[in-house]
Amino acid sequence: MAAALALVAWITVAVGPAQAAYDRAGILAKLCAVGGAGVSSAIGAMLSGLAAASPDDRAWLARVVPAFAGKKLLCSADGRAYLPNGADAVTLAAATAPNDARSPLPSLRVRGLLEQVTAAQALFGPEPAARLAAVRTLENRSEAISDDLLNAALNQESAPPTRSLLAALLQTRGLRSPDPRRRVAAIHALAADPTSRAVTQLAGLAADKSYVAAPGVRAALDVALSSARRTVWIGDALSLAYNAVSAGSVLFLASAGLAIIFGLMGVINLAQGEFIMLGGYTTFCVQEALRLYAPALFDFYPLIAIPVVFSVAGAVGMAIEALAIRRLYSRPLMTLLASWAIGLLLINLVRVAFGTQNLKIVTPSFLSGGFRVIGDFIVTWNHLDAIAFALVAYAGTQALLRFTDLGLFIRAVTQNRAMAGCVGISTRRVDQLAFGLGSGLAGLAGLALSPIYNINPTMGTGFIIDSFMVVVLGGVGSLLGTAIASLGIALVNVGIEPFYGAVAAKVIALLTIIVFIQGRPEGLIAPRGRR
Repeated sequence: MAAALALVAWITVAVGPAQAAYDRAGILAKLCAVGGAGVSSAIGAMLSGLAAASPDDRAWLARVVPAFAGKKLLCSADGRAYLPNGADAVTLAAATAPNDARSPLPSLRVRGLLEQVTAAQALFGPEPAARLAAVRTLENRSEAISDDLLNAALNQESAPPTRSLLAALLQTRGLRSPDPRRRVAAIHALAADPTSRAVTQLAGLAADKSYVAAPGVRAALDVALSSARRTVWIGDALSLAYNAVSAGSVLFLASAGLAIIFGLMGVINLAQGEFIMLGGYTTFCVQEALRLYAPALFDFYPLIAIPVVFSVAGAVGMAIEALAIRRLYSRPLMTLLASWAIGLLLINLVRVAFGTQNLKIVTPSFLSGGFRVIGDFIVTWNHLDAIAFALVAYAGTQALLRFTDLGLFIRAVTQNRAMAGCVGISTRRVDQLAFGLGSGLAGLAGLALSPIYNINPTMGTGFIIDSFMVVVLGGVGSLLGTAIASLGIALVNVGIEPFYGAVAAKVIALLTIIVFIQGRPEGLIAPRGRR
């Protein structure tokens, strides 16, 4: 018997006393007090016990607070309270309010406190969206919320966005704490994960003379602000480089096909942008076909669209070469006019078939979002996909040109067309296949652009000038030169555009290319036979 009592006593000490329930009657008595003298005290009691409240008490609170806020809580002369649906406000058992029961009228200040109570309740609810909305509400109105309550919500929160906002809210409260040690700790915590917003916040605090007068705060702010600014600068530089590589990848996909066509046949193909447009519309058709006939595969439509887009754009390119371009090889200016007319024809055919409005491309789940690396530098999955796509396209095209018979024939015709024809290579057939290859690569550029840009009939026209600049700068017919030139032009555009605008960036890039070509007319890398 003694051993059993000792075991019970040990369990009681180890587990601790049972959590005290809300004093429901006391809280309701204050809410019903004449003149509202005890309302603030009652709301404080609600908030102070919310973190450790039982599910029953939270359910009780969820019924009492809306009733009081909506002026539907009924208070009788003997101090009892009733809910509007005929229930006792303490026990929630069925009860009938007397005829002389009145409804307390909460003031505007009390309504603000009740909004905090409602938001605090939602922090512990089952819906992630409701918890996130509650934190956003408390960001602007959290005077009566204790740090213990926020810490309790943070400890049980599993959704990353909500956890991030809760941590930021606790940091902000710590920065404004009257305790200097807590201020310093909050400053160090804010500097440990720096962003431009954190730099602005720290700079504002550093400018407040009364704030930095507390012991140790000025030194902590100086160190934190210096470290945060350095980290944000590094993040901005990495973000600039990442955006340049992403834009260069798309520009390379748009230019690679033109480099093959222009380098092999000397054809100034002004319809290259329209093949990009065909790739975007083919991607849309694949997306809609999977939506209707294979919804389980819908999320993978970019992967399924790769062979379809390349085949459609390549087939259209081969047909155009056979019907129009083939007869104009000896007249370069005529190929320019013919390809321009073909581009207009393709644009208007698409307008008739699909209309002129932008088409909606759904970003797959595996391409949505991204992750933050340092400072404000965020690696987005859709831009990373464009970079990876360009690398795969470059490697595949290089492998085709280096290790296949078609690639051997293309290189031979590019270097010396007459000699290639003399040794039995069908230059006409090579021209057609190369035109199809270049058109297919342009179509893949449209596929890569679809999650980033709008799909419309003129989506490719903005790339044609940049593509020709890339081909000329990189070296006519050189795939490696095209890749390097794409990155260089994209870096100039991305680096200058935020400071001087898009027009100035284009002008500076063009002037740079003109100056470079004056000293090296063959471009960065000139294939054999063109030096």
